[in-house]
Amino acid sequence: MSVDFSRRAVELPLHTGHAPRWLWERMVKLAGAVLEVLVDEFGPEECLRRIAHPVWFQSLGCVLGFDWHSSGVTTTTTGALKEALRKRPFLGLFCAGGKGAASRRTPEELFRIGEKTGLNAEKFVRISRLTARIDNNALQDGYQIYHHTFWVTTSGHWAVVQQGMNPRTRYARRYHWLSCELEDFSNEPHAGVVAEAPAQRPLNLVHRESRDARDAVMEIVREHPSRIVREVLTLPGRHTLQIARDVQKKNVVRILERTYERPPTTFEDLLLTPGLGAKSLRALTLGAEIIYGAEPAYKDPFLYSFAHGGKDGTPYPVDRKTYDGTIEALERAVKLARLGQSEKLQALRRLARYHGL
Repeated sequence: MSVDFSRRAVELPLHTGHAPRWLWERMVKLAGAVLEVLVDEFGPEECLRRIAHPVWFQSLGCVLGFDWHSSGVTTTTTGALKEALRKRPFLGLFCAGGKGAASRRTPEELFRIGEKTGLNAEKFVRISRLTARIDNNALQDGYQIYHHTFWVTTSGHWAVVQQGMNPRTRYARRYHWLSCELEDFSNEPHAGVVAEAPAQRPLNLVHRESRDARDAVMEIVREHPSRIVREVLTLPGRHTLQIARDVQKKNVVRILERTYERPPTTFEDLLLTPGLGAKSLRALTLGAEIIYGAEPAYKDPFLYSFAHGGKDGTPYPVDRKTYDGTIEALERAVKLARLGQSEKLQALRRLARYHGL
């Protein structure tokens, strides 16, 4: 069954505080029941597809009862899903990563998942790092990634949900990735990007119109460092990048020496070069524009619903009785379906068809 939501922008302001224990425990239970129904009905790959859909994910956060437009809907919803999956390895869907320090444990957790499932963990660790590098460095929209989760099925399909924060506005932006819809990491790779508004002139090296700029940057990193540094350090004043303030000459030289000695074969390999950050990549991109006339794209890729109320009382406080009833109904439907009594799930299907889902 296909679920189709219209794409909309949604504001994600920073809210303080945490989900209270009574709500968190219910969120985990309800998330687990939703996951079991989805996997039983459609399989783990369909779960990935929905998690990677920005509007469906936002709607799920609302159903779970978190703040409908808060940045915390990302971290708390993924946390509840991850905890629910930890207790349900039989679903064939696994999650690694999280917020802050937990995001840095993604590689370690992926290797543990690989040991359990036989999946090639090294492949997924590389993808995990690459998606983070792209959203931090290749897409420079003013948001710094602080939350990263990697989702993978036993069949090898994967999704990524990560979030960045703009330190000036205190608003968040969420980035969704999905393997089955991805053709090229370097060319408009996102399944969706949720933000409060378009960024002002973001550098987007993964836009289709940046193809020439990417090729030019690859040419630059194969040139002798002395020539490139000379060109980069004499950028005209119309560029917003201020070399003295924004980029350390020694950092540019170090990157160029490294890439000159071992030239990356693809733009993806370049992004994974140790030490190559957003500012150095921007300097190389502007240098490519000066030397080769290849201008990058400055286009933003950015593109929910109430069920049980919200943690902060918006639009109304969480109705615990209704919440518990939903959990019980879903859990009972799954149990009965596994016993061959699928009437409850069939009722849910009819309800979904009635609402056009």
